[in-house]
Amino acid sequence: MKMSTVRLTINGLRVHVPAGISVATAIALVGQPFRHSVTGEPRAPLCGMGVCFECRVRIDGVAQQRACQRVVNPGMRVETDG
Repeated sequence: MKMSTVRLTINGLRVHVPAGISVATAIALVGQPFRHSVTGEPRAPLCGMGVCFECRVRIDGVAQQRACQRVVNPGMRVETDG
C-alpha cells in the first residue's frame, strides 16, 4: 500500500509529509525549529492537545495558530519563529 503525502512549505522549505499528520508533527519530521521564548530559550510542543500554546506558528499568513491542532493541507505555508 502506497502512503499518500502532502506537499507544503515550512519556513520556505518545500517538503512532502504523510497525509493526515498535524502541522506540529510535520515541523518535527523535517527538523525545523518551532519558536523561542522572549529570553531566547528554544520552545517546542509540550501538551500536543492545544492547551500549552508552545507550538504556535503562522499558517498561510495567519499568526498564533496551534500547530498541534491543525492537519497538514496541500500548499499550506507554515512559518515558525525558530
